[in-house]
Amino acid sequence: MTVLRVEDLSFHYGKNNIFRQINFEIATGGIFCLFGPNGCGKSTLIECILGSLKPSEGRILLNNQPISRFKPAELAKYISYVPQGHTKNFPYKVIDIVLMGRAAYTGTFSPPSADDRMIAEAALETLGLMNLRDKPYTQLSGGQTQLVMLARALTQETPIILMDEPTAHLDFRHELIILETIVKLINEKNISIIMATHFPNHAFYFENSGINTKVALMNQQVFETVGTPTEVLTEANMLKIFQIHSRLVSSTTDFQKEVKGIIPIEVAATR
Repeated sequence: MTVLRVEDLSFHYGKNNIFRQINFEIATGGIFCLFGPNGCGKSTLIECILGSLKPSEGRILLNNQPISRFKPAELAKYISYVPQGHTKNFPYKVIDIVLMGRAAYTGTFSPPSADDRMIAEAALETLGLMNLRDKPYTQLSGGQTQLVMLARALTQETPIILMDEPTAHLDFRHELIILETIVKLINEKNISIIMATHFPNHAFYFENSGINTKVALMNQQVFETVGTPTEVLTEANMLKIFQIHSRLVSSTTDFQKEVKGIIPIEVAATR
């Protein structure tokens, strides 16, 4: 079932077009990856879906209703957000940061209820973070911080989560933990995810894991093509969009499972 649809969406600052004529839809229980060069408009598109920016043209439909009709508190019950970075200004406990995901369900001056705390602790348990429950947020590593941001989004209990480069600046292990967690959430909670990424192998990881995965290759203000990772992330497209030579490879794991990925070889010579 389609939970979110984007129709003929365009955005510009004055005469500067950021993206134009964007169309796609998100189904329940899958992931839609936004992939493309720096500055192609991925983050701006996410901000439009969040309601932080107003599109210049087109519309975004949430459950067949224009997103512009939703008040911020209402929208927060449908869409949550995991940013690519987060400034840690105050030494709140981890549990308090995660509880902020319940803001849409509590009154302005009301403290979190016992049910809110149970939901927040369940999110920490899901992500294996209960050992950090009472640790000051300012003492977390980058990988731990991203997992806490994801726990906060889970606590919001939305059917859609937007992620803007959630593995940026993470080491190899924590990057994989985030990807494994995304697969787990889609499989167990049937969540729909929109994720901006600079790494094509993220999309292949989800496809290799049996997740319903679509990729939009974004370039020059438009979607060049949309499809599965195997259809979109080809050697030809890497050469066309990024001017690099690459090789699409596949391997068989110890469990007789075929996995695919793409390896950059060299920057193409310019004429």
